[in-house]
Amino acid sequence: MNDKSYEINANGIFHFLRKRRNVLLITTTLAFMSSIIFSLLIEDKYESSVILFPSTTTSISRALLNDENYKEKDFLEFGEEEQAEQLIQLLNSDVIREHIIQKFDLMNHYDINPEEEYRQTKLYQEYKKNIDFYRTKFMSVKIEVFDTDKEYAANIANEIATKVGEVRSDILKKVARQGFQIVEREFNSLVAEINRMEDTLNQIRAKGVQDYETQVEVLSNQYGAALVKGNVSAAREIENKLDTISKYGGKYLSLVQQIEYEREKLSDLRKVYAEARVNAETNIDQTFVVNNAYPSDKASYPIRWLIVAASTVATFLFTIIILILIDPKD
Repeated sequence: MNDKSYEINANGIFHFLRKRRNVLLITTTLAFMSSIIFSLLIEDKYESSVILFPSTTTSISRALLNDENYKEKDFLEFGEEEQAEQLIQLLNSDVIREHIIQKFDLMNHYDINPEEEYRQTKLYQEYKKNIDFYRTKFMSVKIEVFDTDKEYAANIANEIATKVGEVRSDILKKVARQGFQIVEREFNSLVAEINRMEDTLNQIRAKGVQDYETQVEVLSNQYGAALVKGNVSAAREIENKLDTISKYGGKYLSLVQQIEYEREKLSDLRKVYAEARVNAETNIDQTFVVNNAYPSDKASYPIRWLIVAASTVATFLFTIIILILIDPKD
């Protein structure tokens, strides 16, 4: 073992630090002063944030109009993890990003030269660096915006919250309108078909066919009675009526049964039609904003004391390590 090695104890460490105090003092002081200057050169950034919850349901009609057949959560309840993750995906969508970039002219605001080659990449990087979205432990979603202009930070955060609700609503509304158009076509087609069959049925009724089974029974009895009495003219008249009923009776029965079946279908379809119409025509908020953003009166970045403290301590420790490695042992 080298007898010139420093003893690893309090006295040895103190002896080493005292011996190299000048070097440590100079490097630490330089680091301290440099970190102060560096931290002062960093632009202040203000944070503004919005806390919101997604809604738990996307179908207002099913939540309100069809509670017996559709067991869904109350539309006034907050969404859970799945809805929160879906909301974050929307917040990260190109639609939201491009809207914010255009509305707030972020290309100029971030001092990006519109003529440089990679301007779009740089713009997106700045956007991602200054605007973030994440899910909280309470299943809410936080929109966090940093900017050198406190008013900009608050306005951007609030605009994102408003826009994401509109985008989510527009997506659902588009699908709801398409669904309503399909249901409406089917509904109108079924109504027209029932009306056509009823018109045909009325034409048959105009020929004297009102109630096939009852009429056949009654006329048959009357026909038999007329023959027994020898009333030939009455029997012939009744026979003509029976011929008419016989000719159109089958079609009459078929139409009656088919109309009854189609009306049952129409009754079921009318419920779907009502739901689809409500979804297509009714607007409902798709997010619940808990806290709106407001301009912060204090910069949240950089934390200058932390930069200075971390830089000074790191330099001090790094200097000690270098001195231990390069200094000759006593």
